[in-house]
Amino acid sequence: MSGSVFIDGVWRAGAGPEAVSVDPTTGEIIWRQAVADGADVVDAVAAARRAFPAWADRPRDERIAILRRYKEVLTARTADYAQALSRETGKALWETKAELGSMAGKVDASIKAYEERTGEHENAMVFGRAVLRHRPHGVMAVLGPFNFPGHLPNGHIVPALLAGDTVVFKPSEETPLAGQLLVEALEAAGVPAGVVNLVQGGRAVGQALIDQEIDGLLFTGSAAAGAFFRRHFADRPDVILALELGGNNPLVVWDAGDAEAVAALVVQSAFITTGQRCSCARRLIVSDDAAGRAVIDAVAALAERLVIGPWNGGEEPFMGPLISDRAAAMALAGANAMGGRTVRAMAPVDGLSKAFVSPGLVEVTGLEIPDEELFAPLLQVRRVASFDEAIAAANATRYGLSAGLISNETAHWEHFLRRIRAGVVNWNRPTTGAAGTMPFGGLGTSGNHRPSAYYAADYCAYPVASFEAASVSDTLGDIKGLRA
Repeated sequence: MSGSVFIDGVWRAGAGPEAVSVDPTTGEIIWRQAVADGADVVDAVAAARRAFPAWADRPRDERIAILRRYKEVLTARTADYAQALSRETGKALWETKAELGSMAGKVDASIKAYEERTGEHENAMVFGRAVLRHRPHGVMAVLGPFNFPGHLPNGHIVPALLAGDTVVFKPSEETPLAGQLLVEALEAAGVPAGVVNLVQGGRAVGQALIDQEIDGLLFTGSAAAGAFFRRHFADRPDVILALELGGNNPLVVWDAGDAEAVAALVVQSAFITTGQRCSCARRLIVSDDAAGRAVIDAVAALAERLVIGPWNGGEEPFMGPLISDRAAAMALAGANAMGGRTVRAMAPVDGLSKAFVSPGLVEVTGLEIPDEELFAPLLQVRRVASFDEAIAAANATRYGLSAGLISNETAHWEHFLRRIRAGVVNWNRPTTGAAGTMPFGGLGTSGNHRPSAYYAADYCAYPVASFEAASVSDTLGDIKGLRA
């Protein structure tokens, strides 16, 4: 590999400015390349367009065989790829190994989803048959995020390739190495030239990509970016948008018993991946009584025990740094501006880089807090008087990605499930719990009703319904109102 741009099966240097990727744990530069410019983007889309007919016409069994080789490549490279992810994102090695496992597992899950949701189905009719088929859209632009820079774009790319689409992939500018390694694995698996193309860069490269004649945009990222894309494509209904966005996710605790057991679920919901998951709990809602206060105290106590440190340190960490020093500074400023009563401060961590922060809890009972997603390990706590008030508080958001209930009462769960507005709703499990064999997506500002994971097959191909007869038959007798 030589260069940061992969177009029509060839690696080359980008024609844009030089960019770097920095290890947030140490500040070390781990990737330095000239990124793409507008001309590179034009070339990448053109290559994908040229490659599309042959790839779409290729027997699906052959596309499946290539993707299964890709799975084998990922499995063989897991150790090195996981270390690269940990260096680039700061995430613990146990977490990046799990990310590689999810990437490999996506292949078989996507094959099964394609067969079940978008394969070919037929019914016998009097005249012949009715057939439902699915066809690929064409050239898909995939914009990846930094928090799961392998797993999340992989979740768009694999089903797109399986359906017969071609891809132009722009990773997050924060994690270019992760994107490069993903494309290298696809290249090693034998994906034909032009079927997958890579353009590295920041906002200007992303803008150039969405300005091209693409057929779809598959995006995982912030709600603000999603809103921009909706506006941008308002007059281009031919472009399919699949937007997987953020959330201001609630976690309700009610009649749950053991406060320490509850705290374990809360901590895993709110602070895993240093709070950098779109499904992390941002708002904890508890009863305004001794039981609720016990939960708050237990969460604060457990947060104190969490190991915060580098992925390759002497002690295995629960969480590492935020993606950058800048992200940490913005998170701390946002936490300080929130107001409320500090239960446990989110603060810099002594002896570590500026990207490290400790998990925080702030009580906001009785306060009006902006309905925004703070992408960091900060949990707002609100006490309410009744379960109905808890549900109302949980739904008091324009987002609708994930929500959770911790309770020993089945009746509470059944009521919560009927009333809560979210696409992922969990009971006595972390809000971050999700399976690739189920849909993943949300309502409101959290998406555009095109969930990913198992349902990604739906937005990678469109249905074609046909009535078919093998020969011409006389249907004059079927025509009503015909003169003799």
